[in-house]
Amino acid sequence: MSNVVSALNGVSQSGIALVEETGLRGMITVRGDLASKPMAKALKDVLGASVPEQRQIASGEKGAVAWMSPDELLVICDHGAAEDIIASLNAALAGEHVLVVNVSDARAVFKVSGECAREVIAKLAPVDLAPGAFEPGMMRRTRFAQVAAAFWMNDDGSFEIICFRSVARYVFDLLCVASVDGSEVGFFN
Repeated sequence: MSNVVSALNGVSQSGIALVEETGLRGMITVRGDLASKPMAKALKDVLGASVPEQRQIASGEKGAVAWMSPDELLVICDHGAAEDIIASLNAALAGEHVLVVNVSDARAVFKVSGECAREVIAKLAPVDLAPGAFEPGMMRRTRFAQVAAAFWMNDDGSFEIICFRSVARYVFDLLCVASVDGSEVGFFN
């Protein structure tokens, strides 16, 4: 069996912000009735997380749950725990009309941190990132230049970006160009 590796093997670059691939991450797509009591109970029992509100991400002891659409969530967890979480969610949701599937190896995750992290993301995504408009715990499914991506803001002010593995190099390069030394715009300072 081959070794599982991240898309870009942990590459990073420092400029006005630090851009780094975060390595392997477990990701599980969950589709179903997000307003159902069985869904809420399954997420609480398996992950310790609640069903997030629209465009939010909720944390639990075993992972985070991100709102992706009116009938879709993304569970973000330890890569090695994904299969066990899938089995537990499927058992907890037995009899419900749901889809629970491992998409971990189809995605790449990047982190942008530092004083200008908000500015770097704002250069690439058509989202209002002004303080007050976008805060920790918020999630957006959008585009970064020419490709689909999703991102959220952490409590420490850093951002995490998810994209398809097939465009990981493109997204990393975009983030690096947006964070090159001397490229500060100063809009949020």
